[in-house]
Amino acid sequence: MYDSTVQVAQNPHQHAYKGLVQGFHIAMCSHCNKPSYWNGNQMVYPNAVTAPFANPDLPDDIKTDFEEARQISNLSPKGAAALLRLVIQKLCIHLGEPGKDLNTDIGELVQKGLPVKIKKALDVVRVIGNESVHPGQIDLNDNPGTAAKLFELVNIIADAMITQPKEIDKLFDGLPDGKKAAIEKRDGQ
Repeated sequence: MYDSTVQVAQNPHQHAYKGLVQGFHIAMCSHCNKPSYWNGNQMVYPNAVTAPFANPDLPDDIKTDFEEARQISNLSPKGAAALLRLVIQKLCIHLGEPGKDLNTDIGELVQKGLPVKIKKALDVVRVIGNESVHPGQIDLNDNPGTAAKLFELVNIIADAMITQPKEIDKLFDGLPDGKKAAIEKRDGQ
């Protein structure tokens, strides 16, 4: 065992090494005073998570899978991408589609107001997915870039199909009753 302070590259915290166990170093962070575990110059615990947070309007069961994908994204981009494809399938189900055939679900979501730009992005996921993965299978070519795009895509879809309509409804509900009645009369409702 040895005790020395080492500044590790790309790390804002100084860590005082407390020991060596089969090639792993245990360090105490000078900022938060909590332990970290290192294999050489690479911190292995705690896991550094760089993926974006889920849209808060996603249903809880979908957020749970999204968060699991976040937690493993740096360690296993293939695993994260597989979970995110499941998230997209569950999101289609949440939006009223069967969730069995992404191509059919995309077409139906466009009929319900999914912007064409998002349809294009989903078609990219679908085409890549058809060549490499179906629900329950993993694409051996997935990489951190693929996973990053899937995180972004899920949040974009949630924003367009859940958050924005919710915000519009909230604004409309805030109108005076007389104005809402006039709008409904105009629209023949």
